[in-house]
Amino acid sequence: MRIAITHGEVGAGAGRDEQDVLTQAAFVSQGLASLGHEPVAIPVSLNLSAAAQTLAELRPAVVFNLVETIVGKGSLIHLIPALLDALKIPYTGAGMEAMFLTSNKLIAKRWLAAAGLPTPAWFTAQGTPCGKVSPMHEELRIEGPWLIKSVWEHASIGLDEDSVLFGADRKRLLAEMEARCEALGGACLAEAYIDGREFNLSLLAGEGGPEVLPPAEIRFDGYPPGKVRVVGYRSKWEEGTFEFANTPRTFQFPAQDAPLLSQLKELARRCWKIFDLRGYARVDFRVDKAGRPWILEVNANPCLSPDAGFSAATHRAGLTFPDVLARIIRVCPQLK
Repeated sequence: MRIAITHGEVGAGAGRDEQDVLTQAAFVSQGLASLGHEPVAIPVSLNLSAAAQTLAELRPAVVFNLVETIVGKGSLIHLIPALLDALKIPYTGAGMEAMFLTSNKLIAKRWLAAAGLPTPAWFTAQGTPCGKVSPMHEELRIEGPWLIKSVWEHASIGLDEDSVLFGADRKRLLAEMEARCEALGGACLAEAYIDGREFNLSLLAGEGGPEVLPPAEIRFDGYPPGKVRVVGYRSKWEEGTFEFANTPRTFQFPAQDAPLLSQLKELARRCWKIFDLRGYARVDFRVDKAGRPWILEVNANPCLSPDAGFSAATHRAGLTFPDVLARIIRVCPQLK
């Protein structure tokens, strides 16, 4: 089949997080070609008319959607699924609704809480844009520490150990959120910081529903006492830093972790069902000192770079990347 690979246009001076989509597109293109398909990469911008015209001329059988941002904005991630729905072109991964719901962390947390799934408490300057903090806001229901994070941006953008605030009252928390929200993409929230272990669970479409791939834990090796443990931007993107070198991924667990891993797998499956995910996904967890799991985020289109967590999980499961791509494509709606 001729398969279009859509990804956000990467401008000059883009950071490592944005540039990574080009690595993904090349890796996916290579995998599709090995399956006998004809891959064609299509960078997309806010010019949706141009994207629609390119797709109309190309006439792909399916689109492999790798769009994470448009013009560097994660809040626009759902535009390409919406466009493909309007054009009636089958595409991989989550549909427009699921992409929107999971990418907006506030909405995702509200859905998780409504479904009775554990997600850390949160606090916002509710309904107000940056620079206009309203006195009408949610109450602080618990004491800190609090982690300030972007509502829309992923890839740990703006997230590092100084994102965790200790001993912050409501006034300081609001002030910090107001000061940081532009750097965090224009909207942010404060989430209760869970001091504990971090897990990633990847899911892949299977014959009888989603297959939960081998769980991975991100370790914090050699972290001195008092150093905040977060998988931040340096951990993911800045080679040569302490954080990058000391947050390895492991698939090895002691026998006593078996009940916890089973619980994490079940929670990941429930996230898949609640958000109506498709093809592939990843759910990120923290497990507190008491052994209780907390859902941090649901990623409907996790990174497919060869060194990313999803690819590592598929490799651990004994799958080749072309096999993975074939399974993702097979579940595209309307694909004939």
